[in-house]
Amino acid sequence: MSYLEVKDSHFGYFDIEQMQSKGLELAEKYAQADPFPHIVIDDFISPEILEICLEEFPSEHDPESVTFDRAQERFKAGFHPDYTSPTVRSFFNSLNSRPFLNFLENITGIQGLIPDPHFLGGGFHQIQQGGHLSVHADFNHHQKLDLERRINVLIYLNKDWSDDYGGQIELWDRKMKNCVVSMTPEFNRCVIFNTDSDSFHGNPNPINHPNGTPRRSIALYYYTATWDKQKREHTTQFKARPKSTDEIDWSIKFSEFFADILPPVIYRCFKRVQNRLKR
Repeated sequence: MSYLEVKDSHFGYFDIEQMQSKGLELAEKYAQADPFPHIVIDDFISPEILEICLEEFPSEHDPESVTFDRAQERFKAGFHPDYTSPTVRSFFNSLNSRPFLNFLENITGIQGLIPDPHFLGGGFHQIQQGGHLSVHADFNHHQKLDLERRINVLIYLNKDWSDDYGGQIELWDRKMKNCVVSMTPEFNRCVIFNTDSDSFHGNPNPINHPNGTPRRSIALYYYTATWDKQKREHTTQFKARPKSTDEIDWSIKFSEFFADILPPVIYRCFKRVQNRLKR
């Protein structure tokens, strides 16, 4: 029995009445979770819809695909759901719908959640053999919508996944001293958590599947209209684990340093030059 049911596996619609109350029983556990508010839900959703997502997982890059291959993000790719089938697109739209937002608000206690119709950084994620994503805190400002990022929802699509295959999602304490939670990215496992500037998480252990199977997931981000210019905007903040070979992203560190000390006009010129050098 799945925690959430869908009314039609071909479209992924949620039952409105169920979603209005579902999740309230998890609210206390979510709020008290260590190292920061989060919940892990196995058998999260009707498996039929995830089977369709896995079967139709993108095999080629779309016009809005993003790929990463650097020390902090190795062999990672993202795929935009708008270039998938009508069935998969309908499911993603359901994950941005009012019933699902009600469910998330019930669990997290954060009211007024807003979905991202642009799926900035979200959609389908894949990490190939040997790849990883270092521990980090997420960007906190959706510039296009001028919203504050609040919640991550990750749904895993990996069948028969073993700890030996790497790719465990890790949640670290706010001082980056200890890994508090480590779990395998198993099929139909969902992780929901607050995305504060010190909600450190990642999957730093390289993928090592015996058949070369990549690690796959669905990633969705939710926001509130609480952003104001007094808050310090930041991009993804990568952290090095203690006694590890993790590398610091010095380009981000330098960029943020100059953002703090330079007048806005001069900093914009600095960024334009920096972007040209990257091409």
